Amino acid sequence: MDTFALIVTIAVALFFTYTNGFHDSANAIATSVSTRALTPRAALAMAAVMNLAGAFLGSGVAKTVSEGLIETPKGSTGMSILFAALVGAIVWNLVTWYFGLPSSSSHALFGGLVGAALAGGTEVLWNGVVDKVIIPMFLSPVVGLIVGYIVMTAILWLFRKANPHKAKRGFRIAQTVSAAGMALGHGLQDAQKTMGVVVMALVISGHETYGDPIPVWVKIVCAAMLSLGTYAGGWRIMRTLGRKIIELDPPQGFAAETTGASIMFTTAYLFKAPISTTHVITSAIMGVGATKRVNAVRWGVAKNIVLGWFITMPAAALVAAAAFGIIKLTIL
Repeated sequence: MDTFALIVTIAVALFFTYTNGFHDSANAIATSVSTRALTPRAALAMAAVMNLAGAFLGSGVAKTVSEGLIETPKGSTGMSILFAALVGAIVWNLVTWYFGLPSSSSHALFGGLVGAALAGGTEVLWNGVVDKVIIPMFLSPVVGLIVGYIVMTAILWLFRKANPHKAKRGFRIAQTVSAAGMALGHGLQDAQKTMGVVVMALVISGHETYGDPIPVWVKIVCAAMLSLGTYAGGWRIMRTLGRKIIELDPPQGFAAETTGASIMFTTAYLFKAPISTTHVITSAIMGVGATKRVNAVRWGVAKNIVLGWFITMPAAALVAAAAFGIIKLTIL
């Protein structure tokens, strides 16, 4: 039964990664597709490959997820807590995907972990949650907004005398690089989050101990599932990011993607903080759009997106707690 529970939990974790891929694929490619720098299928294929590569670039985020948010639960109850956390995250991902709302898969997972831990009587490491999740949740969108505005302002100044048609053509080409950087950062951040959950499952089952290197097979399967999900695409969310917030042109798309990628790499390597790629790229798009004029951004759409960010963690936590309650009544 212990082995079966481990296999089921890992399978559900990989399914979460798949939903993360199609839910968040828009983060990497919406701007490139909306500006016609890349065709949708070419953009998805590129994002899938770069997600796969990004997953092998580090392990700091995985360590934070596996050790820094909740005390590692023990035995069959511990595996049930992990299973319930994943159910909470998956349900919220599917709900927000259905409504085309670019919420954070990362915060759905963190909310699921906290909700399931509280329901299962496992200690939540609140210092880690605050330092690595809550503070970055508030700071990263602000940084994305400001840096996006600054980067776009710099581009407008540097190319103020350039031929507009030639400049747009050049930035359309440059967007293939910036979109690849976004996808690489997405792999670096989001594949590692699932790696952290799988490592926790292996520790609970006694197959691993903390401090061991992440097994290569864990990296491969997590990266592969994220890439498969990315290639499946997230068209509903892509339309929200690419069109509904603001009509982007190639220079704006390049500025937003460059901003998002830079923030993701910085937070992963310097702070080992599992930030939301959705928060970063959405706020960068808002900052870039505001350089045209403040009312160029559809702030009503932006407000709905931000509301979605704030309810993601508690909503996923409630679903996870309910899932654990059902497991406790039927299995434990």
